[in-house]
Amino acid sequence: MTCLGTAGTTLLDTRIPPFHVKISRNHTKPVPVLIGAEFEFKSSSPALLLLPTGRRRSLGPPAEMAMDLSTSSSSAPSSLILTSGASGRISALFSLRALRSLMMLINAFFLLLLLPFRGRKRPAPSSSADKLSDVDDKQRGPVVRVPPTIVHWKSSSSAPPPVDYDVAARRALAKIRVIQDDDENSVRQFSLFATARGNETLFTQTWTPVSVNIRGIVILMHGLNEHSGRYSGFAKQLNANGFKVYGMDWIGHGGSDGLHAYVPSLDFAVADMKSYIEKVVAENPGLPCFCFGHSTGAAIILKAMLDPKVEACIDGVVLTSPAVGVQPSHPIFVVLAPVIAFLMPRYQISVANKPGMPVSRDPAALVAKYSDPLVYTGSIRVRTGYEILRITSYLQQNLSKMRVPFLVLHGTADTVTDPKASQKLYDEASSTDKTITLYDGLLHDLLFEPEREAISKHIIDWLIRRI
Repeated sequence: MTCLGTAGTTLLDTRIPPFHVKISRNHTKPVPVLIGAEFEFKSSSPALLLLPTGRRRSLGPPAEMAMDLSTSSSSAPSSLILTSGASGRISALFSLRALRSLMMLINAFFLLLLLPFRGRKRPAPSSSADKLSDVDDKQRGPVVRVPPTIVHWKSSSSAPPPVDYDVAARRALAKIRVIQDDDENSVRQFSLFATARGNETLFTQTWTPVSVNIRGIVILMHGLNEHSGRYSGFAKQLNANGFKVYGMDWIGHGGSDGLHAYVPSLDFAVADMKSYIEKVVAENPGLPCFCFGHSTGAAIILKAMLDPKVEACIDGVVLTSPAVGVQPSHPIFVVLAPVIAFLMPRYQISVANKPGMPVSRDPAALVAKYSDPLVYTGSIRVRTGYEILRITSYLQQNLSKMRVPFLVLHGTADTVTDPKASQKLYDEASSTDKTITLYDGLLHDLLFEPEREAISKHIIDWLIRRI
C-alpha cells in the first residue's frame, strides 16, 4: 500500500487498527528527517502516518531511524488518536496562518476604501531611469556622496545595522550648508543632540552674533516637512538685535534621524523640545529665553509650555500660523485615521493635501522651498497626519492652561492651518501678556511672504520689549 502524510492535515482511516512505531539503534550514521514533508511507506494494507510540522532534525549519532509498522489483530478496539473533528478546526482557526490571512484581508479591505493611499513608485526601465536621473541632477545640483564611515552606528551588536543613507545624505547636506555659510556678522555652527530615548540623534544648529552683545536667547522650531536651516535669514536678523538663536530639526526632518517627514509620535518631538530647552537654558544662565515656532512647530511649543517646569524657563513665545486648528480634506479621515495609522503608518495619502494650497504669494520663495532637498515634498504619511490631528485636538481642550506670554501671527487667507483657531487661542489662554495679529490676505508661510520684513520687525520689537 502507499501512505502519504502532509504537514498540517488531520486525517482518519478506520480500515486498520492503530499501528506502532519502533526505533532501533543498531546503526551509526544519522538520518536526516524533514518534519512536515511528504513520506511514502510500503505495506500490505492502507495506513496513514502524520508527522507534526517543524524544522529539519537529525536523529544522530549513533541513531538511525528504522520504522517497523506492524498491526496487531489482538489489540483493543482502536482509539481515535488522529481525528478530523472540531479540535483540528479550532486549532487551525487560531493558527499563525489563519491570523496572517485575517490581517491580509483587513489590509485589502482598507486599501479598497482608501484608494488615495500609495507607496513608493516603481522605478522606470533602465533607459528611462537614466534620463530621469539626468533631469534630477540638473534640477537639484551636485549629489552629496556620504561615506559610510561618518554614520554613527546605533547598535553595540557585532554585526552593524544597515546604513541609513537617506539620513546620512540629509545630515551631510545640512552640515555643508552650515560650514559654507560665511557671514561676518554671525557665526553659524552645528551639533548633534541625543534624545532621551537614546536611539535617535537630532541635528541642531546655532547662530551667534559677532559684534553685538547677547541680550537673549531664541529657540526655533520649524514646521512640518521643512527644517531649521530655512530660517537662517530670520536668525541673522535676530543676531543683529542681540539674540543668540538655537534651531533643532525635529524627528524625521532636516538632518535628524528618522524616515523623511515620518513622525511616529509628536509626543517624541514635544519631549525632545523640553530636553533641548533644558540644555539651552543651562548653557545660558541669566539670559531671557524665548521660543519661536511655525505651524506644527508652534503646536509642539504650545504643548511643551503646558508643562510647569518648562513654563518657568521661558519668558515668551512667538507663534506663526500655529497648528491649533487643522481640518482634514474629508471627515472620514478623522474616523479612519487611528485604524489606518496603526495598520499602514508609512503610507502616503494624497487627498489629505487639499488641492491648490499655496503657502506664499512670493514665487521665488516657493521655488526656493520646493527645490530644497531637505524639504519634504511628497504626500503626507498617514501616521504623521494622525499625529497632527491628535495634537491639535489636545490643544483645543487645553488652551486655557496656557500662561506663558505669547505673540500669535496668522494670515487670514491661510488654507493650511485655521486662523480662527489662533483667535480661539488668544481668547481662551490664561496668559496675562498675549497679543494677536491677523494679516489680511496673507498665506501660511508668513516669514516668506512679500511682507516678511515688516513681520520680522514686528516679532523682534515684541521680543525686545520683554528683555
